[in-house]
Amino acid sequence: MIYRPENQLILFGLKKFLNELINLYEQKKLPNKILLSGQKGLGKCTMAYHLINYALSEGEEFSYNTNQNEINPLNRSYKLIQNNSNTNFDLIDVSSDKRSIDIDQIRKLIQKLRTSSFNNKPRFILVDNIDYLNKNAINALLKILEEPSKNVYFILINNNKKVLATLKSRCLDFKIFLDNKESQSICKKILGKDISDQINNELLDYYSTPGKILNLIEFSEINSIDLKDMKLGDFLTLVIDKSYYKKDSQIKFFIYDFFELFLTRKFSSKHLDFREYFLKQMNNIKKFNLDEESLFIEFRNKLLNG
Repeated sequence: MIYRPENQLILFGLKKFLNELINLYEQKKLPNKILLSGQKGLGKCTMAYHLINYALSEGEEFSYNTNQNEINPLNRSYKLIQNNSNTNFDLIDVSSDKRSIDIDQIRKLIQKLRTSSFNNKPRFILVDNIDYLNKNAINALLKILEEPSKNVYFILINNNKKVLATLKSRCLDFKIFLDNKESQSICKKILGKDISDQINNELLDYYSTPGKILNLIEFSEINSIDLKDMKLGDFLTLVIDKSYYKKDSQIKFFIYDFFELFLTRKFSSKHLDFREYFLKQMNNIKKFNLDEESLFIEFRNKLLNG
């Protein structure tokens, strides 16, 4: 099964957050610029798709089921989004073959926004992984957010990274969270079994989110990797040696979390300088859109082989 936000018909664990947004929308008080902030893999983007389907499916057959927090796959708006042909919805995200969201993607969005929405319904712009916006893309997005078109809603997904102050100031920030017990329960509902049956505890920590766990399992199944007895260092070595971070977009997003987890567990307070060096290098790669291969090789040679 492919665990992608746009494919998730049922929303697990975030009912209270979704209901709050739906209530604001019904009262015509939903802000037109929303920031959903929280750890990656909590289901923020999935929740955004559910909110969007609720709004766009209103008045259609097989509309959104608010009691069960469920999208009906027969719904017209849902099918159009699946086919990338819904004129009332646009997704901005980092492409699998790129390391950042670039300005061309925002320019294309600007062109689309010059056309009217369909049937006078609201229009939703979903920007996922905003920490991957490069500098030019951020500046272009800021201009749109200053004066958004009427009946257009921007939903920005922030994975608990530092957000540019000018970008954050233009949005109403909603904090999304799950505790460890809730995350484990969600995974069990989706998988039908405990995650301990499939993943070594070394690959998990207290903050592991459902999305991170499910995508890790999916990654292991696609590549025929047994994670039950695999330690963290062995996993990182495998990902680097096989260049999986170049081939799999989900692992690309989560690989830095695994590196940070390794650094946290390996180095005590006596070795903070060494730990901070690699954390700074990883941050610079994402911030300035640099090539990560040389750093990963250095990481492997100095830490994983050490």
